[in-house]
Amino acid sequence: MSAEQKSKDNTSNKEVLSDKSKTVVGDVYVQDVHKYFGVTKALNGVNFNANFGEIHAIVGGNGCGKSTLAKVMSGVLPIDKGKVSVMGHTPTSPVMAREMGIATVFQEVMIAEEASVVDNLFVGSDSFWYKNLTQREKVLKAQELMEDLAGEYIDPYTQVFNLSLPIKAWITIGRAFLRENTKVLILDESSAALDFDSTERLFKKMRELRDNGVAVFIVTHRIAELIRISDKATVMRDGKDVGVLEKKDLNEKNLLGLMTGKTESGEKSTSVAVQTKTDKVVMRAENLVVWPESTPVNFEVRRGEIVGVTGLDGNGQDDFVKILAGVQESYGGTTEVLDSNDKFVKFNSLMEAKNNGVSFVSGDRKKEGILPNLSIYENLVVPLYRTTSKAGWLGFVNWLELNGIFEWEVERLSIKTGPKDNLIGSLSGGNQQKVMIARSLATHPKILILNDPARGIDVSTKRDLYVHLRNFVEEGNTVIFLSSELEEFIGLCPKVIVFRHGTIFDIFENEKVNADTLLEGMFGQTAGIGSTSISGSSNSNISKKANEDTYVKNLDTQIKKIVKVVDFEKEKKSEDKKIKIKTF
Repeated sequence: MSAEQKSKDNTSNKEVLSDKSKTVVGDVYVQDVHKYFGVTKALNGVNFNANFGEIHAIVGGNGCGKSTLAKVMSGVLPIDKGKVSVMGHTPTSPVMAREMGIATVFQEVMIAEEASVVDNLFVGSDSFWYKNLTQREKVLKAQELMEDLAGEYIDPYTQVFNLSLPIKAWITIGRAFLRENTKVLILDESSAALDFDSTERLFKKMRELRDNGVAVFIVTHRIAELIRISDKATVMRDGKDVGVLEKKDLNEKNLLGLMTGKTESGEKSTSVAVQTKTDKVVMRAENLVVWPESTPVNFEVRRGEIVGVTGLDGNGQDDFVKILAGVQESYGGTTEVLDSNDKFVKFNSLMEAKNNGVSFVSGDRKKEGILPNLSIYENLVVPLYRTTSKAGWLGFVNWLELNGIFEWEVERLSIKTGPKDNLIGSLSGGNQQKVMIARSLATHPKILILNDPARGIDVSTKRDLYVHLRNFVEEGNTVIFLSSELEEFIGLCPKVIVFRHGTIFDIFENEKVNADTLLEGMFGQTAGIGSTSISGSSNSNISKKANEDTYVKNLDTQIKKIVKVVDFEKEKKSEDKKIKIKTF
């Protein structure tokens, strides 16, 4: 049977295509699709199908073709062979896809940093000749949408570069939800920059769309999340589809088996976190003020320790690790690190931190990580040019040594690359993240500070990363590990500190490091050992301070809303007056 022989009276708009190998049925499908980038086979005969009214996950390892498939379905990339059908049509451009009702949120957070929130949300929404909404209507809609998505008031006039990465991610997601004709929603790693609370709000929106008959596709590495939210999952490996799992069969064991091609058990790791063998402190912070109004933090980390850091989005944990890495300045207090002479030295900048063996890996690879105009090779070895150079002031680069380092790091982190002189942007997001981690490990730091390093990395590579981190600390080094995925701490970190309102709220150790107790701490329920051992203040005082801060924050939010409403009414009266004058 061929595509031209499909039934014309099929009221569900479903199409049936067949070739010698597979038959593809569904409202949305791709059949025998190939997409090449030079010698790289991103898609190598993919068959995929889905229907309206379902949440369908696309899952697989880094570089397996998930994001390429999403871009093909969105009309961003043309295919080299095969067929793509969305509601009986083939999207050949993003504009055509938009007109068809396809909304896509891509993996990279694509925003205009210098533009406002409202301008970023409504970019491209107006036609060349007229505006669909007035500026006033856009502002009100932007304010309402962002508060609904982010769970807090976001000033629509704020320039985006002032906002955190999770809020920027919400802006890109918000664009898709603004469209009223959306029939197909594609989310490519959209929850990667979101914390637990934000992810739950996103899931609620996805379920609402599904129940209204929208086809929702999610591309994700977070297996625990896709098991909870998905009705079906297509697993990809090496540019091909290798299996489809229905809701009843969606579990970690089955997913990992298909992703890796192995039949090993996919049960969660039961490894025990590496315990510190010494009390020797290698980094400390005294009376560190993360936010101007927050309680000072006193913090120590020992040699051979992996300390986890977490908290709900916007509670200061991200600022805290950046201060420890010298990336960001504090509002008070000092940070010190043990130097090669076993003496504590103060540091206030990234260069001073690096000179004393502190290395930082950001989770925001686009803004703080990759060098987009450089090659894969240069991105990995660029910090080693000076340290491997010879002939003194002449500074001849030892290319032989750098080549060896590059090959070793690529192999041990299983980075899928094409030719090493290709631009870093030719790699998938997950492989770009691996290059950043490899670059940091290649400098042989004493203290490695990781800010959500596993964002966009598949589960197999995460496990490899954890093995490297364990080996790293067993050699006498130290790791500070921030993550928004609570499962990452289990079996890795013997101690996890939870941030709330810009300060340490609670600490969890050993058996108390589990998803349930950590979540309780993140939402203000003390369930750990207390904060006295690090922050120097009692739990009751911090809890009281947290409640007071919450009240003040809520009150401040209400005041901002009132001010905005008043400003809006003034603006409306002024515009109406101008219109009357012009009309007269």
